[in-house]
Amino acid sequence: MEVSRGPAGAGRARVAAPQVSPPRAAEGAHPSRGFLAKAAFGTAVLSILGSVLGLVRDQSLARLFGAGRDTDAFLVAWTVPEFAATLLIEDGLAFALVPAFSLALARRAQGAPGDPVRALVAGTLPKLSLAFAGVGALLIGGAPQLVGALAPGLRDPGLAVGCTRLTATCVLTFGLAGYCSAALRAHRRFLAPAAIYVAYNTGIITAMFALGGHWGVRSAAFGVAVGGVLMVAVQLPTLLRQLRVRSTPSDGAAGAGAQPLDVVLMATVLLFALCRQSQVLIERFLASHLDSGAISYLNYAQKVAQIPMTMSLILCTVTFPVVAQALAEGDTERARLRVERDLAVAAGVVLLGTAVVVACAPQLIRLLFQRGAFTAEDTAATAAVMRVYALGLLGQTMVGALVRSYFSAGRATWYPVGAMVAGIVVTTWIGVLGVGRYGVTGIAAGNAAGITVTALLLLAGTGPRSVPIRTRRVLAELSRPVRAAVVATVVGTFAAGRPADPLTGLAAGITTVTLVFVLLGWALDAQGFAPALRSVGNVTRRLAHAVFH
Repeated sequence: MEVSRGPAGAGRARVAAPQVSPPRAAEGAHPSRGFLAKAAFGTAVLSILGSVLGLVRDQSLARLFGAGRDTDAFLVAWTVPEFAATLLIEDGLAFALVPAFSLALARRAQGAPGDPVRALVAGTLPKLSLAFAGVGALLIGGAPQLVGALAPGLRDPGLAVGCTRLTATCVLTFGLAGYCSAALRAHRRFLAPAAIYVAYNTGIITAMFALGGHWGVRSAAFGVAVGGVLMVAVQLPTLLRQLRVRSTPSDGAAGAGAQPLDVVLMATVLLFALCRQSQVLIERFLASHLDSGAISYLNYAQKVAQIPMTMSLILCTVTFPVVAQALAEGDTERARLRVERDLAVAAGVVLLGTAVVVACAPQLIRLLFQRGAFTAEDTAATAAVMRVYALGLLGQTMVGALVRSYFSAGRATWYPVGAMVAGIVVTTWIGVLGVGRYGVTGIAAGNAAGITVTALLLLAGTGPRSVPIRTRRVLAELSRPVRAAVVATVVGTFAAGRPADPLTGLAAGITTVTLVFVLLGWALDAQGFAPALRSVGNVTRRLAHAVFH
């Protein structure tokens, strides 16, 4: 099944460069709730599958290589794909390309001269591909210096250098994958972009089991290289079909020339994404001076804790082109309502997930990772880190949701970069002060505090720079699910800790947290609570129908 919808325009509402009139009805109709639900469902299913495979990948890494020197070396090399994913797939490139492709599609629908979509591709893809290849080559050549800068206290830098040279190939493949994803989402094709992490994690898992006996942890780095190629392969056929669509140019129209991207806009979105991901650099730099395994504890804790955040942002990913279209048409009220609704639903989802993660951390880590080379001591350390790290999940979600409203109009703004820099300063300050006394938990506390500061600054800065969100009302509404989550966490922690068996404890904790959170959410009349529950119910029903019919 391919979720599709006619293209919609995206540009700047009243402040940006050229507005465009609404496209023809056949192509630019506002997306219905049914379409958004279908797109969100398809994206959710594939995202869940990708997350499950991500857990299998991390479980395989823990089982095969444990949480010691070799894994630490690989995780330093893992910094490259983590940065590349944020810069080129999840945030940076998408914030620039989705509005650009949406505007080109709107101009195509209006019968603009030539084909604006192909002109955009011709003006951007060759240059970006050369840039991706050049940066990748620099990272391969400078791998020893990069490892020395990232983790100067690493016990085995040679292994990390070898892994880094393999993972650096992902700069080109992730860049191409991110380009395809942005173009397809602007075309309202969501399934192929949502499948990329399924392909990526499949490549890594296969490589580890096929080559781990001979190559050791280098097999995981090789899997990153293979997975990057697969990310492009799953999207390319769908994108080529979209680019074959020809517009009906106006009478006497000549072919349009290649259309470049706004360089300043590209700089702002990439710098924001770079600053956001630099939290990982700070964590690994500080953790490299601790005992072996510290970097691994942070990695495993983050991977599990971030699953609720990933699920909470699915709707925002689908509605990003919708907000861009509203701003292009000058309908700031529709954009505001959409962003506020997305914030409410995303906050409800992530707070429920946060309560589960904090209440059931030991049980989760024990069931997911404690086997093979991963010991009970590793479980205790990772669970402690995860509980602290989870305190920043609401901030992570708010940053992910709010920053889309800053860039959905397709114009450059430096405010998000400043907000992220302020958060990085807080992360560094608390991490440096806390690492000596509290170790990895001090580093995790810095991460949670820094991203929360960034989220509050982004919320405070909305208005002329972004979609005019009603800040006080949003904060007041967010306080309700926050209160529900705090109570649910306390009660759920007690329930999860009673049974000796981790599976029984996990089931008791999840059940208790969910019941308490839902009941308190209804009692407090939390905004977005009913839509979030309806969304979960719709996904459950669709999954059941797909399984049994």
